[in-house]
Amino acid sequence: MSLNRREFLHVMAVAAAAGMLPAGAKAMGGKPVDWKKEYDMPLKGNVRLIHTTDSHAQLKPIHFREPNVNLGVGPAHGQRPHIVGKKLLESLAKDGVHIKEGSPEAYAFTYLDFDKAAKKYGKLGGYAHMKTLIDRLREQAGAGNSIHMDGGDTWHGSATALWTRGMDMVEATNILGVDVMTGHWEFTYEQEEVVRNLNAFKGEYVSNNTRLREDALFGDEYLEMTERHGGHGMYDEEKLLPFKPYTIKTLNSHRVAVIGQTFPRMSNANPIANFPDWSFGLREEEMQETVDHIKANENVAAIVVISHNGMDVDIKMAGRVSGIDAIFGGHTHDGMPAPTKVKRPDGGTCYVTNAGSNGKFVGVMDLNIKDGKLAGVEYRLLPVFANVLPADPTMQKYIDDLYMRKYDENVVEARNPKFRNNKDRLGKTFGEILGEELAIAGDTLYRRGNFMGTWDQIIVNALREEHNAQIAMSAGVRWGTSVMAGEMITMERLMDETSLTYGETYRTELTGAQLKDIFEGIAENLFVIDPYLQSGGDMVRLGGMDYTIDPNEALGNRITNMVLDDGTPIEMNKTYSVTGWAQVDTVGDGRLVWDIVADYLRREAKKNNGVVKLSKVNHPTLIGVDQDPGLADYAGKTI
Repeated sequence: MSLNRREFLHVMAVAAAAGMLPAGAKAMGGKPVDWKKEYDMPLKGNVRLIHTTDSHAQLKPIHFREPNVNLGVGPAHGQRPHIVGKKLLESLAKDGVHIKEGSPEAYAFTYLDFDKAAKKYGKLGGYAHMKTLIDRLREQAGAGNSIHMDGGDTWHGSATALWTRGMDMVEATNILGVDVMTGHWEFTYEQEEVVRNLNAFKGEYVSNNTRLREDALFGDEYLEMTERHGGHGMYDEEKLLPFKPYTIKTLNSHRVAVIGQTFPRMSNANPIANFPDWSFGLREEEMQETVDHIKANENVAAIVVISHNGMDVDIKMAGRVSGIDAIFGGHTHDGMPAPTKVKRPDGGTCYVTNAGSNGKFVGVMDLNIKDGKLAGVEYRLLPVFANVLPADPTMQKYIDDLYMRKYDENVVEARNPKFRNNKDRLGKTFGEILGEELAIAGDTLYRRGNFMGTWDQIIVNALREEHNAQIAMSAGVRWGTSVMAGEMITMERLMDETSLTYGETYRTELTGAQLKDIFEGIAENLFVIDPYLQSGGDMVRLGGMDYTIDPNEALGNRITNMVLDDGTPIEMNKTYSVTGWAQVDTVGDGRLVWDIVADYLRREAKKNNGVVKLSKVNHPTLIGVDQDPGLADYAGKTI
């Protein structure tokens, strides 16, 4: 499978030489490089499928550091996406994808030399730049020959998304031209807000694995809600399908089926109170039934899935369900330049992809269809270099106008009525609020990784100080942008890490035994061998205590050597003060986490000449993984 990597790297090098990348020299001959040639992707086949996912409402270009810790267990051990850094580049080279260390693509796809590369190559993503690229890809495919699919986690993840309850991103995806999408964090808003957003969305929302609870139809309330919003939320009452399970798109005279797979374990990650009438699940059997129905009745040339399962789950499903030609995955934020080829039960091949996060990438799969059947595919995952791609003027104007909107009494920040609306922000524009400078980052701040991130350390430090607690816990979510060392931390960057609809904080007391049970349960969710039992997050982030973990052990035996920061062992029958945020089923009584962290950063800046510096990061000690290709340059201890 030829991926045109050599040509792409060449043009990126030319771009650097032309000064289009920050550290570049003067242009050769004084002439700028044509960005269209750099992203020259003629259609190879007759149908083009464009894929984005997990942008987490990042409308502007960002920095995002890829993980140096992404461990796989069981069948996933040593397999992509559980390979990082240099080992990832070596793995890709075996599949014919050659990415050189120090290149723009190595910066995009790995954590390697992140600080140096970020200064050299700049930010990635941004919806104005994404639109320029996607429009170009559509143009090269020809009118009517392409569709744009989005895998979700799109309408959540920023302050503006929180304040508009996702509507800012609905409008942005409409401008971007998304044709089909599925979701996950789209359901972090209240149920009626979700169907309101879907009614405003100009594309199609598909979900084969969402069901309507039977008791939702006992009264008229649910049906009246769907009627208020154009019937969204009631696709098939008899089959209890709130959403369309799949759609058929005719592209270049070929029929392609797109099945939606919403995040299956929604109730683990989001408050059930937000979606009382819907249930979610993996529903493998129903997926096979849908594929069989499509093959028997729809006369399609190809069947693809737009998924928010997570890559390990997608790989397992691809090997168990016959008839799926490709899965366009999300949720686990894995930017994989090459698809994973999975043998289906019927002997065919399913191409499993995952297109990263935060708007950094656009996936492109060209289908070669002959005699009504899929004859081959060509796949590329393109980094969206904001210093190379010009901003689309329509999208840029929309973003600029959004930041001029004013925060008013209609903004909802929290479930707790005490914090529902922030009076200090009233009358200010979104841009004024988010542009506030809080402190200079003394360390590069990032989140992504199985166990801990420097951004998370800032959060747990602030929580401990606010609630005078011995231990702080922060959710192991995967979204959140990076801040370079020496860069100013603004309120916007802080909100990138924390802007949940359930950002209330709490203080409680737990015994050592309860703490161990909590950590063991989270570790089981992450490291259970069966991907179908994983939820896709990372370990809870801890402040004030350290621990040792063996990911390859069984439930109950992974966590040992729990100690406070001063080295005092955690005793099973002793009680400890614990603080945290992002409770799913309980509404905390403490201030919203972003206001707590903002105050903490302001105080640290006053004490330290404007800089916030980390004296310690609570990296756990790891057992039995020091040779794992999913671990590199680990800042903690390994045994």
